[in-house]
Amino acid sequence: MKSVRKGLRSGEIEKDVYERLACSECGEELATENDPDEVGTVRVCPECDSKWKQVG
Repeated sequence: MKSVRKGLRSGEIEKDVYERLACSECGEELATENDPDEVGTVRVCPECDSKWKQVG
């Protein structure tokens, strides 16, 4: 699983005007999975199930 920052640099993720993250492949806004036992959150594309980890 790549980080959100690496996904933005590689073009897999895009930000819109309101700083929301979207999957470049599908165009869908990313959902958030929050595991209370881990640091950070996981951003998931609901269409293609790609995942990126967001720390901080």
